[in-house]
Amino acid sequence: MTRLCENCGFVNQDDYDFCAKCGNPLVEGLKPKNFIVFKPEQYKINKKAILLSYIITIILSWSGFIVGIISKNTRIAVFTFFGFFMPFYLVQSKHPTIRKHGLIMMIISLVGVALSFYVMFN
Repeated sequence: MTRLCENCGFVNQDDYDFCAKCGNPLVEGLKPKNFIVFKPEQYKINKKAILLSYIITIILSWSGFIVGIISKNTRIAVFTFFGFFMPFYLVQSKHPTIRKHGLIMMIISLVGVALSFYVMFN
């Protein structure tokens, strides 16, 4: 059995006391609860944290390339995969700006890892 919200017409599960869409009480006598909905657009982005994540991504993903150029016959390029941790984390964000920065970092990491393996195998 389902409960239909009289306010918005949303079909809720039968064990819900409040509408999952608008928060209107589905049972008589219940008062609506006060709740605050935070939207991702309301969050301020910490620009210093974004800059730090770029620096960490560049250092981790390009380290194999730099070390490979300095010292020949090294296998350090394998560790450049650590440069993907930060972009993979940021791409999963609900905030579109953070997700955009994650995609940019992903491209930076891909180029760094590709160059690292090129130096390692040549």
